[in-house]
Amino acid sequence: MTRNVQHETPEPHIGEDPADREDYSATLDIEAQMLCSLLWAPAARAARATSDLKAEDFYQPVHAALFEVISALVAAGEPHTGSYVLTTLQRDGRTGGHQGRQLVTTLTQLMTIGVPSDALEHYVAAVLTQAYRRGFRAAAESLVEAAEQLPEDQLYAHLCAIGWERRAASDRLKEIRGRRSS
Repeated sequence: MTRNVQHETPEPHIGEDPADREDYSATLDIEAQMLCSLLWAPAARAARATSDLKAEDFYQPVHAALFEVISALVAAGEPHTGSYVLTTLQRDGRTGGHQGRQLVTTLTQLMTIGVPSDALEHYVAAVLTQAYRRGFRAAAESLVEAAEQLPEDQLYAHLCAIGWERRAASDRLKEIRGRRSS
């Protein structure tokens, strides 16, 4: 049996600036591709994408932060282009220091990778798929930790809570994929 394996840029460690890694490429990062597509998308398409995703769906904190800014602009009916996002970051005093430089550098990279907006829905589904898979990894880690630390009478309830959360994530993924195909 053969498996179709997608080649992706390995995920950085949490808190790590992806630009500091030699093997990082925004052009191969699905989150970066989705954000680039979002920045160029018409308002209606952008509104749909920002309603489908949450900041928690992003692995890289800088991408989550930029998504939150873009989402707020879309929700307010304001432009959500790269230059307007930058202006918003400046207005809010978020371009200084290490985090500010990281936001500006990442935004600049996003603007230059050239992902068209007409495939935005596919990129949204891909980001959500990655988040969905990370959720299973986190669930497994949580179960291992629970097995070591929780009292016996709490273990089953913990397992059930994780199961319900994963079920909700599965339903969300199916709903968004279903809309994309219709």
